[in-house]
Amino acid sequence: MVLDPGEAGRAGASDVRERRAQVRKAAAASVIGTSIEWYDFFLYNTAAAIVFKDVFFPESSDYAGTLSAFATYAVGFAARPVGAAIFGHWGDRLGRKATLIVTLVLMGVSSALIGVLPGTETIGWAAPALLVFLRILQGVAVGGEWSGSVLLSMEWGDQRRRGLMASLPQLGVPIGLILGTGMMTAIALSADEAFRNWAWRVPFLFSLVLVGIGLWVRVRVMETPLFAEVVKRDEVARVPVVEVVKRHPREIILSALLRCSEQMPFYLFTSFALTYVHKHLGMAQGLALSAVTVAAALELFTIPAAGHLGDRIGPRRVYAAGSICVALFAFPYFALLNTEIAALVIVAVVVAQIPHAVQYGPQASLIASTFPTRLRYGGAGIGYQLASVFAGGPAPLLATWLLHDYGWQAISISMIVASALTLAALALLPAPVPDRVRVSSPT
Repeated sequence: MVLDPGEAGRAGASDVRERRAQVRKAAAASVIGTSIEWYDFFLYNTAAAIVFKDVFFPESSDYAGTLSAFATYAVGFAARPVGAAIFGHWGDRLGRKATLIVTLVLMGVSSALIGVLPGTETIGWAAPALLVFLRILQGVAVGGEWSGSVLLSMEWGDQRRRGLMASLPQLGVPIGLILGTGMMTAIALSADEAFRNWAWRVPFLFSLVLVGIGLWVRVRVMETPLFAEVVKRDEVARVPVVEVVKRHPREIILSALLRCSEQMPFYLFTSFALTYVHKHLGMAQGLALSAVTVAAALELFTIPAAGHLGDRIGPRRVYAAGSICVALFAFPYFALLNTEIAALVIVAVVVAQIPHAVQYGPQASLIASTFPTRLRYGGAGIGYQLASVFAGGPAPLLATWLLHDYGWQAISISMIVASALTLAALALLPAPVPDRVRVSSPT
């Protein structure tokens, strides 16, 4: 049967409409799902900074209790590369969509269980032990989430706008931060006593509602055309994680080092800052929480703008500029906090997030494009999440120790060192790997 030109045109238009719809669905599924995962992850960060010491380490001193709470916080980061390896295997074997559904469910259940976990005064040592276990599950889930959500959006979108499309799932970080920190802030400000006794549990339980929404969105998305082509060509790796580690160890290590000046300062600005402002400076707890929420709202615009700018002038240039700004702001950041003037504290916290956004926007495409499509889920995920072990996870713990023994200046110096490591890794990072299949614009 031969279609006449009119029928062929209508069929072509229908294909374009369907493709546009799938791009929108993929972008929405990536942003919504990632936002939910980071909402759950940041809830823990905030709770570790302001309430877990009293609930799970009640007999410790303020210093020891804070260290203990941040230590459980760091455990989740250590689990993230494990999650990246586990889900990277299945993401490169079975596809992006199915793997992302599993990570979303795992995160939601883990967070809800934290919300009903009794404190140490009720069940003794089992409470912090179970807290650590659930934090590990959170880390495994978010470890498998990032690369899948980035690839779902990037591999469906126009490859000429790869930086912008890959930056959309990155919005999950500020959205999750706004939802998690914002909800904690609202409860803490409205009922301080109730917050410490039981109300901090409500946001954790609410994650089940968000997971239901996320699942509804993700099941409606088709597999990405780039991975579908890998399956069609029968090029799916038998053990993709093993293969990517053997063939691309340099890319994995450099991807991890690339994140030093983005990852480490970010968790200083969003988690350690809560403790610093409240306990070290003696200022209102809600002040730092509100400032972090405002900073996250700003990133809703700066992250995609940085991703788009990376498409225009090159992601490496944009990323380098963001890293340099981290080093330049390292000392002024604490100088502003130490004024103990509320307006300047808010300025410090908000401005500190701008260099993070400048790096975070082009970061996803920069890392993911370093690996071939058939090994991309595992390779990008492991490289990205390895930074969590030595940069993100230990950051608040390291900062607490440095502040106690050497003062805030030592924390600023550590940020400058992180920036130097990032710039070195960026200079050594290999060129992007071209895809064998080009995904054209849906327009």
